[in-house]
Amino acid sequence: MADATKKKVAVGAGAGFAAALALAVPLIGNWEGKRNDPYLDIVGVPTVCYGETRVKMRRYTDAECLAMLQKGVREFAEPVARCTPAIADRPYQLAAATSLAYNIGIKAYCQSTADRRFDSRDFAGGCAAIKFWNKAGGRFVQGLANRRAEEYRLCMVGL
Repeated sequence: MADATKKKVAVGAGAGFAAALALAVPLIGNWEGKRNDPYLDIVGVPTVCYGETRVKMRRYTDAECLAMLQKGVREFAEPVARCTPAIADRPYQLAAATSLAYNIGIKAYCQSTADRRFDSRDFAGGCAAIKFWNKAGGRFVQGLANRRAEEYRLCMVGL
């Protein structure tokens, strides 16, 4: 199992990482949707803006939501790149994996089949494993399947 704390890789610099962020922000923003006021997500977790769960639940402005999304994507991309160094300089795969991690959490991503396949340099297999995450609360959700299909398409670019 991959462990983000055990793998060492420099992240946050370089054209590949910047390109991954540029790809991931609109992808995640589109699929998360934006709600300025707090709400409960599909499994009852308090959420605001673009799927953010790690902040105070209050009303946010559009500018605050966008800034939060940009910061959040970077906060997820960095540990994904550390957890999966094989994709740290592969913008399309890193963007897709970051979107998955933003939705399921870093721990779940770093213990996933996608991470293991990417680590073994089976990039197409890692992309395919992204599609496994189509359930919430133990039940199939078509919206998640649709999101995973788009993440998969992005992930396969250049392979």
